[in-house]
Amino acid sequence: MSTLPNEKLYDRDFYGWTLEQAALLRSGQFSIADIENIIEEIESMGRSETSQLVNRLAVLLQHLLKWQFQSRLQSSSWRYTIEDQRRRITKHIRKNPSLKSELQEAINDAYGDAIFDAERETGIHRKNFPQVCPYTFTQMMSDDFWPEGD
Repeated sequence: MSTLPNEKLYDRDFYGWTLEQAALLRSGQFSIADIENIIEEIESMGRSETSQLVNRLAVLLQHLLKWQFQSRLQSSSWRYTIEDQRRRITKHIRKNPSLKSELQEAINDAYGDAIFDAERETGIHRKNFPQVCPYTFTQMMSDDFWPEGD
């Protein structure tokens, strides 16, 4: 273990800091543990789980939009991406059930990203996509849901 103060070790050698803090917590030495940075790291881990959900939803929504708005170009690659994201989102929520309470906000955030990415990939201007997500979470996640093209 390092003799450096916690903040310095935290800034210099994050991995070393994590090992040191784990050892301190395991041995019950809470009074010398770097509680403030431990709290920050735990909160950061939670934000990371939410971010992963938003990213996966954005990819799913982007491909559902492409599927619907460029129906003549539908491909097995798009289908596999949709199916893969559905599977990964299901697994992520199963491992993090508290994320269910964040779903609507995550969908709203993801949809903005999905429109941007769909515009970039399709050439269809973002104003031509619905301004709010046109799919419910149940629809998005249903193996039987494939939005019909225009």
